[in-house]
Amino acid sequence: MFRSRRSVSARQLWRQRCLVPSRGQGEGAPPSPEDLQNALRPAAHQLFKKLKDEQLWQLAEALESRGSWECGCVFLPWDSRSGKQPLPPHVLLCKLYRWPDLRHGAELKRLIQCESFWRKSGEGTSLCCNPYHFSRLAAPDSSSPLSIKARDLPRFFLGDTPIARSVQGGKISSIRGRQDTTLSRSTNRDGYWCKLAYWEHRTRVGRLYNVSEPSVNIFHDLPKGSGFCLGYLHSETRNETVRRTRKKIGQGLTLSREHDGIWVYNRSEHPIFVNSPTLAPVSGRGQSVYKVLPGYSIKVFDSEQGVSMSGYNYLGDGPCDPHSVRISFAKGWGSSYSRQFITSCPCWLEILLSPSRYSRDESISTRNHVM
Repeated sequence: MFRSRRSVSARQLWRQRCLVPSRGQGEGAPPSPEDLQNALRPAAHQLFKKLKDEQLWQLAEALESRGSWECGCVFLPWDSRSGKQPLPPHVLLCKLYRWPDLRHGAELKRLIQCESFWRKSGEGTSLCCNPYHFSRLAAPDSSSPLSIKARDLPRFFLGDTPIARSVQGGKISSIRGRQDTTLSRSTNRDGYWCKLAYWEHRTRVGRLYNVSEPSVNIFHDLPKGSGFCLGYLHSETRNETVRRTRKKIGQGLTLSREHDGIWVYNRSEHPIFVNSPTLAPVSGRGQSVYKVLPGYSIKVFDSEQGVSMSGYNYLGDGPCDPHSVRISFAKGWGSSYSRQFITSCPCWLEILLSPSRYSRDESISTRNHVM
């Protein structure tokens, strides 16, 4: 009975893998993704046999929820020096259940909610292999960003205007001048490393959300979870475009403060679009916007570069701060889109960083989070 139940559980886990479409194979053609997955079947069943009953259930729960629930770690003994297994267990499960085209563990980043994230090098002999405790790394490609050049900026944002003066003074003001989202010096005293402002077009909705924990989830609605729930925020001026976009936020994203800077993990089923002063090419002029696909992570603010951002001067539509990051849900902006500025995007987020709390000296010390 016991063996039968475990066999059934193993078969169910195998059926939950990513289904990839098969294609016709001509002579000499490369193997299909389905054939590659079938080649991993013996290794997968060997891995399932090593899992205890509780671990099998944890893995099944993580796969069923697709990462929307806070599922625990699934630990397995692993020695990277042994070389007996061609693929580490976490890479194997990520290939089966999330990214069939995954080639190497270097493409993965361990997420901050995983216990293995906090372990020092060489600490322990087991490794978490929960595939939803990982993301894929999105490497910014400076050759193909969506760029906004200074000459494309609106005229009312240039010259000696109240908004231009507020930018030069290092303050953050909304276009209408009624909502001040300045990240004041009190933030350095109250323990918050950032504050979040949610916007719909040019209107900020709700109050600033203070973040003191190392990470926070920002989402529209989840069956389980905690964090900044945008679904609870109401607006009297919300139009149909905003309502449709809000439904696409879903699981949203995870924002984390790590040893080398600020990271964003896209948990939703739609892309997000990111702008940050430290993401722009060194020789670039103006602003670059990067598309981050579902399941990918990107470092949106670099600690070392952030130290020298005091001289950064941004001209554009919307709130301005050299230490802020902007993220639009589902809708892009820039020269490749009909929306030239982020204030034309239906739903977007502004991350207001505390300048004294993202430096390398004061940031949390972590290792081994890139696998």
